[in-house]
Amino acid sequence: MNEFHLDRTLVRRHFARAAAGYERHDALQRAVQEGLLGRLDFYLEQPRLVLDVGAGTGRGSALLKKRWPQAQVLALDLALPMLREARRHAGWLKPFQRVCADALALPLPDHSVDVLHSNLCFQWIDDLAALFGECVRVLRPGGLLAFSTFGPDTLRELRAAWAAVDARSHVGRFLDMHDVGDAMIAAGLRDPVLDVDRYTLTYSEPAELLKELKGLGATHADAARGRGLTGKAHYRRMLAAYEEFRSDGRIPATWEVVTAHAWGPPPGQARRGRGGGEIASFSVDSLRGSRRR
Repeated sequence: MNEFHLDRTLVRRHFARAAAGYERHDALQRAVQEGLLGRLDFYLEQPRLVLDVGAGTGRGSALLKKRWPQAQVLALDLALPMLREARRHAGWLKPFQRVCADALALPLPDHSVDVLHSNLCFQWIDDLAALFGECVRVLRPGGLLAFSTFGPDTLRELRAAWAAVDARSHVGRFLDMHDVGDAMIAAGLRDPVLDVDRYTLTYSEPAELLKELKGLGATHADAARGRGLTGKAHYRRMLAAYEEFRSDGRIPATWEVVTAHAWGPPPGQARRGRGGGEIASFSVDSLRGSRRR
C-alpha cells in the first residue's frame, strides 16, 4: 500500500528545530484542530485517560484538558523541544503530563486509553499498519480514536513547480483517504468515518510558503529525497514555475486534510495480520474457567 518511506530521525530533527517558533506559523493547524474537536462530541462518557499523539507545543492538549478537566491528559511527541514549549500551555489549574515517545511504541498498557486524539501528526508516520495497531492496542474497547492527517493533494502547486524543473523528490507525499481507511479497518478499528476538506492559504511570494513550512518543521523528510544541495539557479526556476499559479496577486497553497474517527474494538475481535490472515486476542481472565475438566 505504501510506496514511500520517511526518515524518522530527520522528522524528529525538523520538528525539534522548529519548536521555538512553531506557533508563529500554525494557523492551519489551529483551524483543523477546531474541526477535530467536534469529533469528540461522539464520545458521551467521562474519560479517565486522554492521549494526544503528536501534541507539538500543547495547544490541543490544553483544549482536551479544558474539555475534560477530571481526566488525565498525556501530551506525547517525538521531539523533546516541542514538549518543552508545551509547558507554557500546561497551566497549574488544568495541568497535563508530557511524554517524549514514538507513536509506533506508545509507553502505555494495553486497553488503557479512553480517547486518543491526534491533530496533523499521522502523515509523518509511514507504517500505518503499525500505527493503527498501536492505537488498537492502547484503546479501551469502545474508546474513541479521532485524528487528522494530510491527503495527497496537499502542496500540489509546490510539487508541480518543482516537477517543472527536475524529476527529483522535493515535496513530501501523503496517503489517500481510502488507504488510511483500509488501514484502520485492517487494524480492527470499528465503524471508521473519514471526511476530506481542502484549505487554500495564500502568500505574497512562494518563498513565504517555504519559510512557513520550515517554521512548522514540515519540510521534506522522504527517505528518497535528493541529498545534494539545490543550486540558486535551480531554486529560481522553481519560483518562476510557481508564478504560473498566481491569482489575484497571491500565490496559493492547497492543503488536503483527512479527518477521521473510529472506535476501539471489543475484546477478541479479529484483525488482519501482515501475512493476510486474521488475528484475535483475548485477555487471560476471559479464558479462565473455559477449559473442560
